[in-house]
Amino acid sequence: MNATMQCACGRHPLQCIIPPYLLERLADGSNAKLRRSAIEAIESSADARAMRRVMQAMPAMAALTSPAAKKHRLVYDAQNGGMSQLPGKLVRSEGDKAAKDVAVNEAYDHSGTTYDFYLKQFQRNSLDGRGMTLVSSVHVGKKLNNAFWNGQQMAYGDGDGEIFVRFTKSLDVVGHELTHGVVSHECNLEYQGESGALNEHFADVFGLLIRQWKTKQTAAKADWLIGKDIMGPGTKAKALRDFGPGKAYENDPLLGTDPQPKHMKDEYTGSQDNGGVHLNSGIPNHAFYLFARAVGGKAWEIPGAVWYEAMRKLSSNSVFTDMASTTLMIATARHGASSTVVKALKDAWKQVGL
Repeated sequence: MNATMQCACGRHPLQCIIPPYLLERLADGSNAKLRRSAIEAIESSADARAMRRVMQAMPAMAALTSPAAKKHRLVYDAQNGGMSQLPGKLVRSEGDKAAKDVAVNEAYDHSGTTYDFYLKQFQRNSLDGRGMTLVSSVHVGKKLNNAFWNGQQMAYGDGDGEIFVRFTKSLDVVGHELTHGVVSHECNLEYQGESGALNEHFADVFGLLIRQWKTKQTAAKADWLIGKDIMGPGTKAKALRDFGPGKAYENDPLLGTDPQPKHMKDEYTGSQDNGGVHLNSGIPNHAFYLFARAVGGKAWEIPGAVWYEAMRKLSSNSVFTDMASTTLMIATARHGASSTVVKALKDAWKQVGL
């Protein structure tokens, strides 16, 4: 793959669900169809990186407040156009009947579930806390292998039908991307190094918690997989990421082996993926999994509440040690220093080397 594409995807990426190292692997592969899809996904990141950087710096500028400052969804059809043509043609607004297009309805329903989760669990009125309109565009690009938050709205590709299917299909993917919007209005974590890995971590955690909340799954019964619903028939991968001790994919002919670490001794220290934002997020992801499983019950309650408060307390340049100390401070204040909750949290961070 040429250097321009690597730079566009790796140095100033959007907050995408598909990490650049997967797209680069597909772009370098022998399958011409998959190469084209991967290159388009990389170029879409390049087209929109300037908007994302501006909106991250001034997130309030991106917030389109709903007419009544309550749940308000707008879904557009990008009609296979690129980033410059977003949002596209408006096809469903808040309160409208279901459309004939399944992707439109999935974007509408899953963004609504995400809104409901934050409102009911944390009394948060949309992404900005003030009733921000949830804008989604479907059918972005031609068989685009990605979904992303660009600082202003959601954009969903349809997938190539082989490695990935339509990205609106997955509630945890939608929840993940919209949570990037929540993060930008709270600690606004810099998308680089451990700070960027925490940004991805929060998006992964709350993406999963939204699905678990919707399906009423306990921590013990949940599968702890991100992106399982978007995996296509051409791969043996079970998901994009696995919070548990295993790997989301291993020795896959097209995707290779999941490179996410689960312990600080394996932390990625290179420059790719903005310093490993999608890679090193696996370390706090596994810590959250261990904590939630030890506490038991519904992970969105005690563990989710601690993590939500931590998101609001961290600063833009916070790193993993800050995350560990902040969550311990919150858990201690909520449950007491000698509580089983605090013991479980200490053990979880220790097991990942923090």
